[in-house]
Amino acid sequence: MELEVRHLRALCAIADTGSLHRAARQLGVAQPSLSTQLRRIEQELGGPLFLRTRAGCRPTTLGRLVLGRARPLVAELRSLVTEARAAAAGGPCLRVGSTASKALAGWLRRLRGHGQEPTLHMDLSANTLLRMVADGQLDVAFVHEVEGCPLRLPPELRVRVLVEREPQFVSLPADHPATVKPVVEVRDLATDRWMIDPSVDGEWDAVHRMFRAAGVNPPVLSGDYHTASALVATGEVVTVCQPSCQPRADMAVRRLRGDPLGVRLLLAARTETQLDGVLPALEEAYWEVARQAPAYREWLEGDDIRPPVPALPCPLP
Repeated sequence: MELEVRHLRALCAIADTGSLHRAARQLGVAQPSLSTQLRRIEQELGGPLFLRTRAGCRPTTLGRLVLGRARPLVAELRSLVTEARAAAAGGPCLRVGSTASKALAGWLRRLRGHGQEPTLHMDLSANTLLRMVADGQLDVAFVHEVEGCPLRLPPELRVRVLVEREPQFVSLPADHPATVKPVVEVRDLATDRWMIDPSVDGEWDAVHRMFRAAGVNPPVLSGDYHTASALVATGEVVTVCQPSCQPRADMAVRRLRGDPLGVRLLLAARTETQLDGVLPALEEAYWEVARQAPAYREWLEGDDIRPPVPALPCPLP
């Protein structure tokens, strides 16, 4: 058996949904067929890729290794297909790069509604995306700059600030003792295992600075955010998350006392005209998801917010 793109898509779907049933539904196949396909993939690669539990599927060490290589391949192929279709149709193609954000779906939807056909290139490294814009491989990039870890901005780029300082929250198991409070102290999580993705520019250093300031030294594991989310749900770790992250039945989202972690959200392009053409849609999409996230909405509306406070472009309903 040789691995094909459809096999990689299947692995990503299982990891993203945390369930064979949900992954099969997403892929439009029968669950027994997906289970059989997964067994064959595991036989080909020499070991189990997922642990099957009553709570769902979570990647093994081998699974995390394979997913780390599979995700960019699947994303690149999806981008290739989108660009090719746009070129074949003779329509305009806007090459968008981005670090992870809940605002992405709404942004891309609005761009399409304005007659643009965006392609998407995802990367955890903001510096990599900025370099791609400067080199002409991307038209625009939406990135975040971790506080205390300035990005390397190529001088030929034009930059707009979407949010001067976005606080970072924490996601933790829904039954964690700290969830009884709306605001969590870093010390409350001093004995927990944390999972941080070291490929996110600046985040590893920023989190450790936060620990030193709080006088704690919890164990820190290295892993991507898909894996971290799955392990939070099973009670294995806690992790940093964006404030627009939505809570789930198995995962809570809480503010950190004093907002010790923050990022600056930036949009970069080679010309002011390119920025003007896409920034309004991004602003609308960002504040839409901000209003939908309970913890972030509470932070934005609260009287105890420490400056600087992101200004809302319109009143919260």
